[in-house]
Amino acid sequence: MNTGLTVDERVGKLLSQMTLTEKVGQMNQINNLGLDHGDVIREGRVGSALYASSATAGNVRDAGVDLDNLNAIQKMAVEQSRLGIPLLFARDVIHGHRTVFPVPIAQASSWCPELVEKAASIAAKEAAANGIRWTFTPMLDICRDPRWGRITEGFGEDPCLCSRLAASAVRGYQGDDLSDPLKIAACAKHFAGYGGAEGGRDYNTTDIGYRSFRDIFLPPFMAAANEGIASIMAAFNEIDGVPALANKHMLTEILRNEWKFDGVLISDWNAVCELIDHGIVQDKREAAFISLMSGLDMDMVSGTFIAELPSLVDEGKLSIEPVDAAVKRILSLKFKLGLFERPFVDKTLGKKVVLTPENRACALALAQKSMVLLKNDGILPLKKDIKRILLTGEFARSRTELFGTWTLDGRSEETGSVEEALSQRLPDGVHMDVHINYPDEIVRMARSTDVVIACIGEHPGRSGEANSIVSLDLPPGQLERLKAIADMGIPIVAVVFAGRPLAINWLSKRAAAVLYAWHPGIEGGRAIAEILFGDVEPGGRLPVTFPRATGQIPIYYNHKPTGRPLPPSLKEYGRYNDCLDQPLYPFGFGLSYTSFTYEKLEIVKNRIGTDDSIEVSCTVTNNGEREGEEVVQFYVRDCVASVTRPVKELKAFRRICLAPGEKRIINFTVPVAELSFTNINMKKTVEPGDFLFWIGPNSMEGLEGSFRVTVDGD
Repeated sequence: MNTGLTVDERVGKLLSQMTLTEKVGQMNQINNLGLDHGDVIREGRVGSALYASSATAGNVRDAGVDLDNLNAIQKMAVEQSRLGIPLLFARDVIHGHRTVFPVPIAQASSWCPELVEKAASIAAKEAAANGIRWTFTPMLDICRDPRWGRITEGFGEDPCLCSRLAASAVRGYQGDDLSDPLKIAACAKHFAGYGGAEGGRDYNTTDIGYRSFRDIFLPPFMAAANEGIASIMAAFNEIDGVPALANKHMLTEILRNEWKFDGVLISDWNAVCELIDHGIVQDKREAAFISLMSGLDMDMVSGTFIAELPSLVDEGKLSIEPVDAAVKRILSLKFKLGLFERPFVDKTLGKKVVLTPENRACALALAQKSMVLLKNDGILPLKKDIKRILLTGEFARSRTELFGTWTLDGRSEETGSVEEALSQRLPDGVHMDVHINYPDEIVRMARSTDVVIACIGEHPGRSGEANSIVSLDLPPGQLERLKAIADMGIPIVAVVFAGRPLAINWLSKRAAAVLYAWHPGIEGGRAIAEILFGDVEPGGRLPVTFPRATGQIPIYYNHKPTGRPLPPSLKEYGRYNDCLDQPLYPFGFGLSYTSFTYEKLEIVKNRIGTDDSIEVSCTVTNNGEREGEEVVQFYVRDCVASVTRPVKELKAFRRICLAPGEKRIINFTVPVAELSFTNINMKKTVEPGDFLFWIGPNSMEGLEGSFRVTVDGD
């Protein structure tokens, strides 16, 4: 319907007709809204419906969403309520709908923003065809403690990589026009600092300095806001004693005033009520007041807004202005989504867009590019002289477990196992035995095999929301059988499935090869088979540092220098008496089936003004006999500043594909403005001075150069 009015004009006209109850109703989201909620719907006391099996829905699968039921509920809202305002249906579509993609931490391992965007676009199509127009992703929490189970939902430890992928995900879900019926509103979460939970304990207190908060934890959210994200979710946690929902500085001064974010700000599940547990309010009435006045627009499932806000306004204790402002943003989103013109979804749409060959091909490509080859003594790709394989390990026959956490709509029968994929790919004359149950029989069978492929790791139920762990070691029992096999001299190819970095010291030393598959999604089995036999390259690079032991946590590449550097005698060992100081595998690391060299580092100008750009390049050569992909990474260090600065910071990267023997000049152009940080006066700025830079394959290797940032020709 083309009314000739702008969205703002339509919102204003509708708002002028609404009662206080109808206004606050738009700010109320109900879980699993059904036809039995008829009175609530007809009276306009609900604006959005969330379909989730529980508060931690990522851990509990449900029967899915019935589109006929959603259309019937929408019909009641549109035709039987006084103003006919459509409902906005939401669901957690975290890394795919029916087509399940690798978990987000794995997607980050692809270092491929284009594929991440395409995966999000496919997830949006499938969800929209099922009636869902709002999803609570991407999760943009920087995490430096992999004990925290929700590290699996994010893009890793680095603000640059996370920001690039955040923007890509937003573009994928939302496109250029939210009114496209196959696009959905995205929601950046959890704003902010949730990934800094102390001890890796979910929902826990965070202790983050304000400068780190600004420079490390906020940039991905700013990238999402700049990309036009439709909504942001406030976090459970506090920052410096102030819970996010009560933090006006965060929700209004930063988000609204500084970043000019005009989308919907929603609470996390029941979080408005949980202000009482934080100990900053006495009851729900105070919780509703303080969260609204801090900037919140919508209450997720607690019912606090609808219960308390009308009486606060009626009694003159709350102005109508913040209520109107929130409702305007919610109605604006509904108009932008085209819900007033198209409140119902065509039931036949799903057949055209769900689980298509194109969707599965994208899932396969993303799985291939997300798997990280951490070690290879030459056994991979599997050689032609291998005639007998023993496939073992808990994940050898898994289907649903390949999905990872937060996969509400994937179906195991649509997923192939590693066993099936390898069986279909086995060359003529190669026999594969499969045994997973009895360790003594596995060891006996290993004696007559050429190679053991061990599919090991952690079940998805060990990661995700409310699933923190104290030890990053492999789950109990998995290494014992592998140690017995290794002691017989049988080569082991370890394929590790996980939602977080694990401490895999023994595998790194004793396995012939280690392929980190993460939880790879619906096409994970096929991707593994094609990588092991060399049909494709393992394409992943680590988006997070891998520790040697849990006791090294937190360990991350962009740490600060100390006032007492290690003396040369300790450089190799570090400060621990019982463990090396260096990570097991650094941020950005990953092997290929070929090798690359870096040479001829060049910089266009080594004296650069603050309004200029850094232009650097190097030549990368594929030295092997097969085509390969490399992720070229550009790092910078600010040598002297008014506050301590990280020893390295990623500023740009590029994934390239080179033919055997091919050389290519790789150029990076980075605005000097991207070197800004929060200075001694808490101002974001670029300070002039000397900088080091590196171009290389990971955060610990590369060619080194330098430049100077100047002011007024200094």
